[in-house]
Amino acid sequence: MYQALRPSRSDSVRIRTLNYHVRTWGAPQPGTAPLLLLHGWMDVGASWQFVVDAFGEAFAAGRLIIAPDWRGFGGSRLPAPCDGHHFVDYLADLDQLLDHYAGAQPVDLVGHSMGGNVAMMYAGARPARIRRLVNLEGFGMAPSNPAQAPGRYAQWMDEIRQWERGEMDLKPYDSADGVALRLMKTNPRLASDKACWLARHWAGADAQGRWHILGDAAHKIVNPHLYRVDEALALYAAITAPVLSVHASDDSLGRWWKGRYTLQDYHQRLAHVADSRSALVQDAGHMLHHDQPQAVAALIEDFLADKMPA
Repeated sequence: MYQALRPSRSDSVRIRTLNYHVRTWGAPQPGTAPLLLLHGWMDVGASWQFVVDAFGEAFAAGRLIIAPDWRGFGGSRLPAPCDGHHFVDYLADLDQLLDHYAGAQPVDLVGHSMGGNVAMMYAGARPARIRRLVNLEGFGMAPSNPAQAPGRYAQWMDEIRQWERGEMDLKPYDSADGVALRLMKTNPRLASDKACWLARHWAGADAQGRWHILGDAAHKIVNPHLYRVDEALALYAAITAPVLSVHASDDSLGRWWKGRYTLQDYHQRLAHVADSRSALVQDAGHMLHHDQPQAVAALIEDFLADKMPA
């Protein structure tokens, strides 16, 4: 099994109505911005371990690194069953996490996928709190049409009923090794030693020895609110921090949207960010921080040190 070079510490932080589970590495250093790592949908903060291990010694030792489990994921579980999670709650949670770990000090923010989308939205809503931002495959969504609203609300109500009947429950596994095989099936580039390590943080065993993904099934319920590109662009335009947008060579965006939303479309949106640049990670898919942690770590280090051309 993979052996973490820099084991994390676990914090429990009271954020709004729940206890947030947060992994931390390093320690605060005067004059150095804390670094927050935001995971994606159906993932956990431990997902960043491979990148943290790939950071250079001076970089890792010289700052506080923070990776929360978003609400409803990992150890940040709600005390009672919940039939819905609203995207804007992640922004409010992040706002209070920064209060706890950084106070008034601006931070460096790195987000993957859903976490990248949260990072971009938050940086537009609270621009003064972000020093620099790295967005790993947080592309936003395809454009919506108001005519979709009736069907979307109906779908949302139908899926709540499905959740209540248990039809959205996540599949359990007989062992942690079964979870690891599931991770490797989803991402064939994920090495078995990393899959075995990650499985024990991505899932947990019940009293009968079955392993369950540490993510609320309610996250599968469709968002009732349509994605509005005009709102996203207004948030992008409000970002004052330099932004590095990183995507993988496999073009997961093209695979998801089948031409309805492309990398070219995404880069047109990025043009609304005042200081934006892009980078490509070769031989990687959507989970590029698992596939190529050394390359991702190097990009983060160089960008945060302002070693990349504008």
